[in-house]
Amino acid sequence: MATNVNLDTPVFAVPAANRVPVNRYPAEMLAIPPSRMFLIRDALKKYTEVAGKDAPTYDASQGDGGASLPGVPADILMKAAELQVKQGTAYNQPWGTPQFRKAAVEQYWHLKSETGWGEANICFVQGGRDGLQKAYGAMVALGNQEVGDALVVSRVPWISYNWGPYAVGLNVLQAPGQPSEGWRFTPESIKACAEFAIREGRKVAGIVITSPDNPTGRTIPVEEQIELARAALESGYPFVLFDWIYHWVTDGGPSDINQVLLAFPKEQRERLIFLDGITKSLGASNVRSAHLVAGKAVIDSITSQASHGVVPGFYAQAVAIAAYEMGFGTAASSIIEPTKLSRQVLRRALDSTGLNAIMGDGYYAFIDCGDYIRKGGLKDSEDLMTYLAEKYGVAVVAGIYFSDAGSDWVRFSYALPPERTEKAFQRLWDGLQSLGK
Repeated sequence: MATNVNLDTPVFAVPAANRVPVNRYPAEMLAIPPSRMFLIRDALKKYTEVAGKDAPTYDASQGDGGASLPGVPADILMKAAELQVKQGTAYNQPWGTPQFRKAAVEQYWHLKSETGWGEANICFVQGGRDGLQKAYGAMVALGNQEVGDALVVSRVPWISYNWGPYAVGLNVLQAPGQPSEGWRFTPESIKACAEFAIREGRKVAGIVITSPDNPTGRTIPVEEQIELARAALESGYPFVLFDWIYHWVTDGGPSDINQVLLAFPKEQRERLIFLDGITKSLGASNVRSAHLVAGKAVIDSITSQASHGVVPGFYAQAVAIAAYEMGFGTAASSIIEPTKLSRQVLRRALDSTGLNAIMGDGYYAFIDCGDYIRKGGLKDSEDLMTYLAEKYGVAVVAGIYFSDAGSDWVRFSYALPPERTEKAFQRLWDGLQSLGK
């Protein structure tokens, strides 16, 4: 033992210059609210109490293809079990396994050598939320290296985009956007966010570009995503995060990561992060299987912290590996095909009623119900959501849950068999027509 070590007094694990400074910002934070999605189920229960326990109900609220559609095919689950037995039950690396990285690079993304990216740019994560939290942490650690920065999202973002970044010390900044344009980003709105943050005495940590979008279903062509990412980087954003968790469940097919990577010089490429997984496209919500593709510094930072936190399990990787080896389009066809058919059904129904809606690809349509809310003397879309569930047995998600800008809107999920989508929309339409009578 070294002679200068005193074992009779406490000692910090890191030198004084590297210790976390005392900061009471957690004491000033809002309490992060739990999801209000349980209210939807409660309202449906009230419907069956009146209409009878066997009365049909229609859940157009959720985004779980494993619940509303067949989910992961049994042969893929069995193949994954075989891979698990072969792998054993020892720890994986914090980034996953070489087998997963290889399958993701070669059989899923088909990464081109000229991108300079390969297996070292892949990090497996335990589902999309885990991947997002780890990406936010990397933005803080490697970007401006300070808490309190702004993370830019769309004006009507997915609920967890509001609170996940906040939990790691980022302030979510909802960008300017208009409902007539689906609240989409523009290069001008991205620049405006950077300028607004500066006026507020803050910097921007990054931006999340989601396509297809949750909750609006808005789809952004890859060329436009490149334009938006370029605008962000040129405005001083340290990182651009592409959330592509829905991109296989589209009419146009999956996005090409090589197209995006090769649109940027090498130094900017390292500031791009991609999130993907099998949650939506394979109906594997409870398998918790996703991954990040990012610059080497980002992957190394995430890996270092994951070694002290969440080390990914193998079975979730094995399900993805089995699907990738089968050919992912084939593996996911039991989710992709009925969703496409339901999308056609819903588009026709919306056209026939004249309802104003945002509808690209993915799982969702975002429907403007403001006129009906006011006709019925309701406060906002949460009141409408409750009314539709209790009186008509159809569940949707209130747009106000996502942001105040969505107070007149509801999210309608068509991740259902087409015949159920048709009936669910008819219940929605009947409920809207009843208001104000």
